[in-house]
Order: sequence, then structure tokens, then C-alpha cells
Amino acid sequence: MVFGRVAQERLQLNEGTLWAGSPYDPNSPDALAVLPTVRHLIDQGAFKQAQDLVSQSMMARPLSEMPYGTAGDVLLDFLGGKSAGGYKRSLDITTAIAKTVFRVKGGSVEREVFVSEPDQVIVVRLAARGAAKLDFDVGYRHPRAVDYGAAAYQGSATAAGAPVGDWDIQEQIERETRPAELTIEPDGPRALLVTGRNASSAGIPAGLKYAVRVCAHGDGKITPDGDALKVRAARAVTLVIAAATSFVNFARTDGDPVAQVRAQTTAALRKNHSALRAAHIAAHRRLFDRFAITIGKSSARSKDTTDRRINHVEENAGALAALYVQYARYLMMSSSRGTGQAANLQGLWNESTTPPWGSKYTININTEMNYWPVDACNLSECYEPLVRLVEELSIAGAHTARVMYGARGWVAHHNADLWRATAPVDGPFWGMWPMGGAWLCNTLWDHYDYVRDRALLERIYPLLKGASLFFVDALVEDPQGRGLVTSPSLSPENAHHTDVSICAGPAMDRQILRDLFDHTLAAQKLLNDSDADFTATVAAKRARLPADRIGAQGQLQEWLEDWDAGAPEQRHRHVSHLYGVYPSGQINLRDTPDLIRAAKVTLDTRGDLSTGWATAWRLCLWARMGDGERAYGILKGLLGPLRTYPNLFDAHPPFQIDGNFGGTAGILEMIVQTWGDEIHILPALPRDWPEGVIKGLKVRGGGELSISWKNNELQAMTLKGPVNAEYAVRYGNTRRVLRLDNKGTASWM
Repeated sequence: MVFGRVAQERLQLNEGTLWAGSPYDPNSPDALAVLPTVRHLIDQGAFKQAQDLVSQSMMARPLSEMPYGTAGDVLLDFLGGKSAGGYKRSLDITTAIAKTVFRVKGGSVEREVFVSEPDQVIVVRLAARGAAKLDFDVGYRHPRAVDYGAAAYQGSATAAGAPVGDWDIQEQIERETRPAELTIEPDGPRALLVTGRNASSAGIPAGLKYAVRVCAHGDGKITPDGDALKVRAARAVTLVIAAATSFVNFARTDGDPVAQVRAQTTAALRKNHSALRAAHIAAHRRLFDRFAITIGKSSARSKDTTDRRINHVEENAGALAALYVQYARYLMMSSSRGTGQAANLQGLWNESTTPPWGSKYTININTEMNYWPVDACNLSECYEPLVRLVEELSIAGAHTARVMYGARGWVAHHNADLWRATAPVDGPFWGMWPMGGAWLCNTLWDHYDYVRDRALLERIYPLLKGASLFFVDALVEDPQGRGLVTSPSLSPENAHHTDVSICAGPAMDRQILRDLFDHTLAAQKLLNDSDADFTATVAAKRARLPADRIGAQGQLQEWLEDWDAGAPEQRHRHVSHLYGVYPSGQINLRDTPDLIRAAKVTLDTRGDLSTGWATAWRLCLWARMGDGERAYGILKGLLGPLRTYPNLFDAHPPFQIDGNFGGTAGILEMIVQTWGDEIHILPALPRDWPEGVIKGLKVRGGGELSISWKNNELQAMTLKGPVNAEYAVRYGNTRRVLRLDNKGTASWM
């Protein structure tokens, strides 16, 4: 994070593997023994007693997973006055370069910051123009806890304790005693080297070492001074920063972070600033330039500062929505790339050792939502960290399946961390939900469905098969003869009676399992896996899952029983039982119109405004159901100051990145959808978006789509993909099957 302050620049650092704790086994050894009793209590309707027994004997030990942390702050303290004229900060998302410029006495100062994916370093370029000089100290502040306060659910985003700092950029200066682990490296380039250990948490000891190295070179005089570097009378200075931990994998922490940061900074310093900058931009644009979006005409408001555009969202919501999509692509490229970790609750950006909700992987919606727009946005490479995450969870989850359920395969509950903990955490009300791994498997199948890469399918098939095998063993008979159900489970994170969530066979579980079983059998067929017994068993289990139900209010039932009307929270943020509408396509306008009507009744009851990510999910649902005006109204609420911070981060509140990614998925759903083996063109286009262009949007089946529309009508559409491939395309009431020519292209017009 680049704060752009005048008197003191703050660079808040993160390293994706710097989490608290160390490898640990959280599974309760008592879980399996009490499981039959818990199931019996649920069958008898003794839900509170079942929940209490789960709390006593089945929950993880410790009850909390490990939080994601921060790598501290590099602080640049500038000599001279605090005031400046002509101040401007910007982030160019086409080059991924942040810039701060302002006038000072005798000239001006320019700072430029980027994070280089190819060189794995942060690069800061400071330059003085005119008669100005650079006089500043480079110091480090160690990781610390941050108090986010009680951010009001309905409160304004700009007053809700945003972790992006005080917006009074010219005056704020932060100081704190620097850590004893900081040393000066005077040989070669002047450098600060920081070493330390991660935090312990919930009784799990610290097990990681970390290192940060800050190198400074340029003209002027650069000298060590205590625990800081002094830069005096310089015209141009470049800082090169690297961070690393001793994390090797979720079972090993014996890496050498000091050697790593020295190697990374030394290699980067062999290049001049121009070469580092060029390599960074080239790597960024290889992905970023694949996709373009324009909605509506440019206006004076669309050229305004970002915070003002957010505060006046009604005046140019189309252009702001297009920027929001490209910003989300920038965030995804920055937080889920290559050999790094998957995007967590805050993507990558967290300034605290005690972040909200631990900034973990919450896999009962939030992690999956992070990846909803990735393929459509033509960033399929960004899925790689998530694939690895699920592979590692399947290893840990196999142990959980045996210890907790006596089952084969693998299972993960509602949260995960760096150490791939898969036991139920936080408390039975939230954690006793065994579907997290299954939903992640469906997310990986969706990724395959977009890219149609056989090597990827071969890689994820064991994950799907293992998750299915768990439920083959773990499903139980409903005592009322309604089929096979999960037990114990819950409908994330909602109560069906006061303070009680534990139940059997909620709607979301059944919907996720239909997809999981279908995807597993489809993958098995594509890969010619001849395990006939497995095929027959999974198909038989799939056939006995209870169907979705419509309750007495005309609503889609959240539970197997019609408890919705009496549930304590009628406007609950989660809409878990609408998974079948979106991201799945089980419930859709074409095949299940009665269930769609019931889903609308549910959404009317829940309301349009919720937390950031929950508002984004409502946007996606109304778009999928073809109501562009309702979706647009929700989108404007999401883009406005109540749910978006001045830097475009989603205001949960406080900041949570899934709202950015879910909102982006919803915007694209308004324009193009792929479900039911068809591509749907302009299915939920609002009246206020009469014209627009999208280029490079990916669709299921390995295709890439470009479209333009004017006067709210399709003007042109081009589809690219495998030679001779066929795609069913629907626009309004017209359906065509387009066959790609020998160049792999076809057009609608």
C-alpha cells in the first residue's frame, strides 16, 4: 500500500506467506465418537442439544485458525516543510504504477512505485525537479496490531475505520520504536535488513522467520545512521525492497528468507531503473491488455477524482462500473499470481497482525467469490494459486475426513489458513459446515469449463473424486424418508431458530452436492476413468438428494423444513440457498421458472443492501435472473460511498476484497452470461447503459467474445475459439448455433 503523504511516505508491506502460527493439527480426537449421537439428536429435532454437543466434542482445537499478517512498514521521513502545492496521486492500472507528485520550494518532487512480478521486488523511484533536493531518512516499523473499531453495518464507508489510512495525506506522520532485529548493511549498496519472527496465535507457537531488505542507490549522499539510512542532497534515488519468509509448504518452515531477499534485491540492482520498469510493465500488460470494457459515453464526471466519482455515482455509473471491472482485474493480477498464495479476505493487503476475520480463506462464500470473475476477465492464469490451495487442502482434509467422520476422501469446513487447517472452527454456529471443499471443487470445475484444458482436468479430477467419495460415505438417510442428507450441517451462517444453526440437509448443501457429483462424473467420462462401481454409486447418491422446495410464503426454502418465516434474521447477509441460481445454473429462467420466482421472493425479503460481498452476490443473482434494472440499482449502491472506499476498495465494512470481485462478476453478468450450454448476450442490460464495448471476454467452452451495443441493442459480436467448435448463442428470443471457421472465428452479425 502506497499512502502518498508529503512529510512521510508510508509503504505498508505484505508477504503472502507471513501468517501467524506454525504447522498444526486442529482435528478433535473426540469427534468421531460423538458423531452418531449428534446425528440422532438432529433426527429427533433436538437441535440445541446437538449444537452443544458439537461445541463440546467436534470443534477444532484450537477453536480459531491462524490469521494472515503484515510485513510492517517502510517509512520515508522527509526534511523540510509539510505543505505542498499542486498535489496529485494516481494509480495507472494499465501499467500498475502508483505515482505521487507535488510542488515544493524551488521545484517539484515525483515518486513512482511498482511491484515487479518478474523481479519479485518493490521499486520506488524518487526524483527532484528544478532546484529541489531530496533529503529523507529510510526506516522500518515492525508489524503491529491495528484497532479497526466497531464499523457500523449501515455506516458510511469513509467513516467506517478503513484500513487504508487517514486521508489527510499532507500532515499525518507516524512514528514508533523500531525493532531490535534491524541491521544496516554498509557493504555494496546501502541497505536495511530486517529479520523477525511471525506471531503466535491461539496457543499455536510462532514457526516462521521473515526478512525484509531495503536497498537505496542514487546520487547524493546515502549513509547509515543508527537504524535508518540517511539520504541527503539527492536528485534521483531508487529503493529496491524484497520480503520473504521461511515458509516452504504447509508442513515445512525451514526456508532461508535472508538468503532469498538478498538474492532478489541483488539481482534487481544489476538492472537500472528503466530496465526494471520496462520488465514490470511488459509482464503486467501481457495479462492486462487482453481485455477492454467501455460502458456509456465519457463525461466530465468520468474524468473527476475517484473519490468524487464514488460520491456522485448516479451521474456516470456506467463509466465507473467499467473502471471497477478493470480495477478488479488489477487487484486479482496483484494478489493471485504464479507461485504465490491465493487471494484471501483482503486479497493481499492487510496492515495488521490482528486483521478483521483473520483475513483468512473463508470458503463458505468469500474465497469462491474472489474467483467468480477471473476466467471471464481473461485472467485464467490467476487461478493457479487457488488450484494449489485446494490440492493442499485435500491432503489435510483427508486426515479430517478419517478422524472426524470415519470417511474416505477429503473434507474442508468453512475456513482455511496458510497451514491448510480443515476442521470446523470459530464455533458450531458458523463452523460445522462440511461443504467448503466441495464448493471449491465446483469452482475448479468452472475454471476448467472456461479453459477446457485436459491437463488441468487431469489435475483436478482426483480432488473432485476425493470430495465426492467423502459424501458417498458421509451422507445419511433423512428419518422422514426424503432422501440422503448431510448431518450435521448448517446453512452458512444463519439461524433457523434463535441462536441455533445446526441441522441436516440444508438447501445449499444439496445444491453444491448436485454440482459436485455431476462435475465428478463428467470429468470421469472425459478422462475415460473406468471405475464403474464409483460411477454407479455416485449416480445413485445424486438421484437421492432432496429437490429444492418452495415454502408457504412462496419463497425458496433455505432448509429442508419450511423454517424461513420464523428464522430470526429475515434480512440475513448470506443467501446461501440461492447458490443454485448463481454461481450455479441449476435454477434458471429457462428450466425452473417456478424456482426462479421463489428465489425472487427470498431476495425481496432479504433486501438489496447488505455487507459489501453480500450486496455483490445480490447483484449477481438479479443479473442472472434477467432483471437489469434491479441489478443496476444494487450496483449503484455497491459503487457508492456506503460500500466503496475512496481508493475503490470494497467497504464490507471494513475492507474485504470479495466485494470488488463479486461486484465485477455481477457487472459482467449484466452484459454476457454462460449457463445452460448457451451464451446469453445482453441478458440484463439496464436502460442507462445504452451503449458499450467489451473485447476479450472469455466464455465457457474455451471461447473469447467481443461485442458492441448501441441504443440498448446489439451491434456486433465476434467469437473466437477452437477451430470448428460450436457455440449456442442467445440474444433476446433469437438463438443461433455458431460454428467457428478454419481460423477459429464466427460473427453474429
